[in-house]
Amino acid sequence: MTQRAQSEDILDLDCSREIIGAAVEVQRVLGVGLLESAYAAALEIELSHADLNYRREVPVYGRYKSHDIGLLYRADFIVERSVSGHKLGLLINFHAFPVTKGIQRLVNNL
Repeated sequence: MTQRAQSEDILDLDCSREIIGAAVEVQRVLGVGLLESAYAAALEIELSHADLNYRREVPVYGRYKSHDIGLLYRADFIVERSVSGHKLGLLINFHAFPVTKGIQRLVNNL
């Protein structure tokens, strides 16, 4: 399989559309201007309603030149094991209106 075909397969399998839909619903209900913890709690509810498997506050460890360098950050959510800290990531800014203007899609090593 070519690298391009592999990239397209991964992009087709991701659940970005469902996650973005959940973020839109959260902002529709809560509006803008709240703390991150409020949006995270509401997003967790929406992800559950969408039947998406997720984990919260997942530690992400790193390496530098074949050396472990420890904890880099904690991913707010790992969804369906396909978004954030893996090949695809979404950075969502709930303070942007509409929230879709505050979403950056990150592609890692494709």
